Amino acid sequence: MANRSDRTCKTGAVVSVERRRTLLGLPQENILYFLEKSAPRLQPWQREILRVVRHIAQYFYPQSQTKVMNEGTATYVHYRIMSRLHQQGRISDGNFLEFLQSHTNVVFQPEFDDRRFSGFNPYALGFAMMQDIERIVTSPDDEDREWFPQIAGTGDPMAVLRDVWANYRDESFITQFLSPRLMRRLRMFHLHDDPAETAGIRVDAIHDERGYRRVRRELARQYDVGFIDANIEVVDVDLAGDRRLMLRHTTVKGAQLNEVDARRVLQHLADLWSYDVSLVEVDGTDKVLKEYVVSPRALAVAA
Repeated sequence: MANRSDRTCKTGAVVSVERRRTLLGLPQENILYFLEKSAPRLQPWQREILRVVRHIAQYFYPQSQTKVMNEGTATYVHYRIMSRLHQQGRISDGNFLEFLQSHTNVVFQPEFDDRRFSGFNPYALGFAMMQDIERIVTSPDDEDREWFPQIAGTGDPMAVLRDVWANYRDESFITQFLSPRLMRRLRMFHLHDDPAETAGIRVDAIHDERGYRRVRRELARQYDVGFIDANIEVVDVDLAGDRRLMLRHTTVKGAQLNEVDARRVLQHLADLWSYDVSLVEVDGTDKVLKEYVVSPRALAVAA
């Protein structure tokens, strides 16, 4: 009889937790939205500020997914317009050279061993890819026809580019349209650097068919928000106890948060929530890698 009662209590507790999570809309990846709606001690004007900040952040969020395309489109169209004006004699050689100097500075790409290198310049990569699409559409070779049968030789680059601009973001744009010829021109390769391996850094992809696909896939992943943005969710709130807000970070390939930045952000969250905030980092098997617990600071209130 006692065992049956214990099972009933445990089942009831599980139902209670699931019901609470359902009522709170958990898990919730939009942390600002959750704080705006559920933080227990915020004043109406504070919730309004959170709402404004959240809307601004949501407005700019898609822009980070189209940086290569936005900057590439701007430089490509600008270059096309100025070149056409020069060809028609509507601007002088001096005006055109002045433009070319500015344009060259914008699309400059430092080499990988240059101290200024910090990844691909989105202007340089976007401009190069759009020029390459124009070449594939107007003057394809056999390799282009094999890799891009839908657009190779169709003859209307602006029609193809308008479709690209309307329907792709950086990750899918690179996955679909980065050509082997451009990879060779930019001398792209992929390095594998695993701290667990003592043999050093390995060149993991070179200029063969398998290597082209690997380089294109790995470069596209650098622009994939599912890979580069931390997957952090609000998973529960201990309403019956100390009201701790519980967050969970699911890592990708074991990449954990920077501890200093994590604690700084959690401190702000705890101040807004007014109670403790915890964050657990787990890998793909739910193994706990690290746990943070941060308490709110005692904030002075103006009289």
